Amino acid sequence: MTIRVQKDGAVTIVKIDRLEARNAVNPEMADALFRAFVEFDRDKDARVAILTGVTGAFCAGFDLKATAARNLGNNWFAEHDLDASFDGENERPRKGPMGPTRLTLSKPVIAAISGPAVAGGMELALWCDMRVMERSAFMGVYCRRWGVPLIDGGTVRLPRIVGHGRAMDLILTGRKVEAEECLSIGLASRLCDDGSALEAALELANEIARFPQGCMKADRMSAIRQWSLDTEPALAREWKSAAILEKEGVAGAARFSAGKGRGGDFGEI
Repeated sequence: MTIRVQKDGAVTIVKIDRLEARNAVNPEMADALFRAFVEFDRDKDARVAILTGVTGAFCAGFDLKATAARNLGNNWFAEHDLDASFDGENERPRKGPMGPTRLTLSKPVIAAISGPAVAGGMELALWCDMRVMERSAFMGVYCRRWGVPLIDGGTVRLPRIVGHGRAMDLILTGRKVEAEECLSIGLASRLCDDGSALEAALELANEIARFPQGCMKADRMSAIRQWSLDTEPALAREWKSAAILEKEGVAGAARFSAGKGRGGDFGEI
């Protein structure tokens, strides 16, 4: 199996291990990625996930050799078809061509990026909540060269992350986007030294896992869901998180009143 899952405390690490193909994803791997993240979301002990590839590549996209050899066929298109009933809810999880890209998880996922995250691999990275990139890593809509469209969230998520103008530049030209530029336009969340993406992502994931989870998950989901709403209904939806104030906020305020976090020391919150 070229998709490996391991646990590190409250963190689930999902790794693509097919370096000979620069971690390109074939249909079987896409199915394994999908199932891995469905299981992560249902795991009560897991708080944060990391999606990464073996050192040297994040993901070069969908396996074009498999596409050429299989000619895909009507069954593949029917399996991934979306209609007007799709609402992003996970009671009926829908698999994307790259696997998990149509899931709206209840918990955060961090991409740890080494080497290329291009074409469908870039779409996988865009699906994640945050992206930690090594300094030599890069992104790009490389599928522009082969007549393969972005059908796994790229045209939706990229403009929302970097803005419409920058997204059109990247989508239309398919050019290579180095890590420094990714950071400057908000496509990358953090940069790190080469060979340390997974370590940096683990440090970030463990920091997130320390927080009161109900509050963090509610704020995250409100930020995700507000895109489809006007300001007033978005504010009304956000207000539903006030119920968590009683569950977690009161206890947190008591810890603060008792002296925790004073002077910016959050080591024991």
